[in-house]
Amino acid sequence: MAWKTLDQMDLNGKRVLTRVDINVPMKDGVVTDATRIERIKPTIDSIFAAGGTPVLLAHFDRPKGKVVPEMSLSHVAPKVEEVLGRKVTFVDALDADAVAAAESGSIVLIENTRFHPGEEKNDPALAKEFAALGDIFCNDAFSAAHRAHASTEGLAHLLPACAGRNMEAELTALESALGQPERPVVAVVGGAKVSTKLDLLSNLIEKVDYLVIGGGMANTFLAAQGISVGKSLCEHDLTGTAKEIMDKASGAGCEIVLPEDVVVAWEFAANTKHETVANTACPEDAMILDAGTAAVEKIVSVFEQSKTLIWNGPLGAFEIEPFNAATNAAAKAAAVLTQQGKLISIAGGGDTVSALNQAGAADDFTYISTAGGAFLEWMEGKTLPGVAALG
Repeated sequence: MAWKTLDQMDLNGKRVLTRVDINVPMKDGVVTDATRIERIKPTIDSIFAAGGTPVLLAHFDRPKGKVVPEMSLSHVAPKVEEVLGRKVTFVDALDADAVAAAESGSIVLIENTRFHPGEEKNDPALAKEFAALGDIFCNDAFSAAHRAHASTEGLAHLLPACAGRNMEAELTALESALGQPERPVVAVVGGAKVSTKLDLLSNLIEKVDYLVIGGGMANTFLAAQGISVGKSLCEHDLTGTAKEIMDKASGAGCEIVLPEDVVVAWEFAANTKHETVANTACPEDAMILDAGTAAVEKIVSVFEQSKTLIWNGPLGAFEIEPFNAATNAAAKAAAVLTQQGKLISIAGGGDTVSALNQAGAADDFTYISTAGGAFLEWMEGKTLPGVAALG
């Protein structure tokens, strides 16, 4: 779909209402990870360079339409000032006069949008109050784009609207992965449960050439083939669904890749006794906690035959050693192929980002999405209200 970028807007002398995601983790009043703030810097810098004034709209935590002092964005303002290198004028009400009176060259930060009961209801009256604060709407919060809220969807219909740099990068990356990708395309989908990723799997088998399934999900697919998985995490009630997915994949020309060997253990603990066995040889009293070396070799060979990789979810219980080995090895291989210019690699989802960081591979991927739910819904083929409203 077509959306406008900051470069297509006349920002000179304009107040640019910019929806951002600065919902950062805090402990004892201190921001513990400023990644989301760092991600909005290109947009803020672009607005200033074009002669505009950024007026930031953002949510923080889940106050559910009530004013909760500890969830005030005033706690985040000092970190925004520090990371972006500009003075921040904090405005605690929807007051156009206060916004207009802000010091020239400063960033205006409006209080938590979710303090208003109409925000999550996408109340048109609240959207109008937001719109009165600026001249142009810039949505830079892809991570909130799957929510039809007043500050993400409603507002986009009331002012000239565009995507910010972060949103633009995210949409461009995802379009290159699933819209008109370079083929062959391989998707890695891992994680604990098939039930949470049914829509994702159904959409991907229509779009990709290879689908690598890992984590606890793979056990359900193995069980669907009549293979015993011992005491492994497995949704036995979904084996019929797994069979249907495999049949559909076959009809769509999508090859499903399951681990041909697995790492088993008798307890879920770091560095516990473990061994690698064929996927058909899991002892009845053991559980599968990772993919084996032959499985990794197969995955890497698929990567080498592919041009585009989409990754969501780890291949094993990556949080504890040595059951991070398959994820680490596959991630490093993807990173090397990306650096060699042989693979476009895009990854997203909470556990995925953690796993790739742990593997030391994240920095070498083409694009890492921090969007979580929005990234997943895009991969599932769903329309994101906050993106659709920009078209």
